[in-house]
Amino acid sequence: MAATPARTQSSAPYETEIDARFLPHPELWAAAEPLIPPPPGGGRPRKPDRQMFSAIFYVLTSGIQWKALPRCLGASSTVHDRFQEWTEAGLFEQLWATGLIEFDASVGLDWTWQALDGAMTKAPLGGEATGPNPTDRGKSGTKRHLLTEGHGIPIGLVVTGANRHDMTQVGAVLDARPVVSFEAEQHLCADKGYDFDLVRSALSAAGYRSHILSRGQERAALEMPGYRARRWVVESAHSWMNRFRRVLVRWEKKAENYLGLLHMACAVIVWRKCPLTADDYLFG
Repeated sequence: MAATPARTQSSAPYETEIDARFLPHPELWAAAEPLIPPPPGGGRPRKPDRQMFSAIFYVLTSGIQWKALPRCLGASSTVHDRFQEWTEAGLFEQLWATGLIEFDASVGLDWTWQALDGAMTKAPLGGEATGPNPTDRGKSGTKRHLLTEGHGIPIGLVVTGANRHDMTQVGAVLDARPVVSFEAEQHLCADKGYDFDLVRSALSAAGYRSHILSRGQERAALEMPGYRARRWVVESAHSWMNRFRRVLVRWEKKAENYLGLLHMACAVIVWRKCPLTADDYLFG
């Protein structure tokens, strides 16, 4: 019989039982730990914050149901309660915002060229901010409206029912940005679904120059010397988010819970792009 690998003193039991691909990197935890809100007073001793954070990350990346969570990560009810507590406190949105600040300092956010688009997903259980999906025979669905900067990093996000038109959420997405820029020149690229005077007026009022083209117009523009396609980065960002299996199909009935998972996904995306180690973050 093969010998069981010995655990190091510094390792938590779950770290030897869970595939490392589904656990947060030390850099992500180093960024999240200072943002953890103080626990409410009284009651029984709480499970360690890092273990609870790892359990939530496991649910986000693996797509597993809360009730099927491996016991080594904690009781599913305890983990879900902590998730809702941190979501209500805005922890995951703050983690996303601090990631954007770090990325801007180390790489530089490309505020000059931004892109906006919506993506629909199934919501079999219904709930808040869901609606009949016009592309899925009217079945229950939800839509995430995503704004990205020039590298494809998410910088704005709103969740609505699948039946809400993209053009109605432009102002809401701009208001939902966790960080903003006041650069003199900012361009926003979008597809034909945003080709409305109200959208152009809203973008102009927010300081943007709008670039709204259909796919056919984009293909024609690509034939022009020096033209560079820029809207595709938001489609890449939607693809990155779909790799977080828990948000690929929406199982959360509460809109704030689904949004909390999306905020965590945005945070993971941006922190993975930051060229920093845990020591750089803590001591640099």
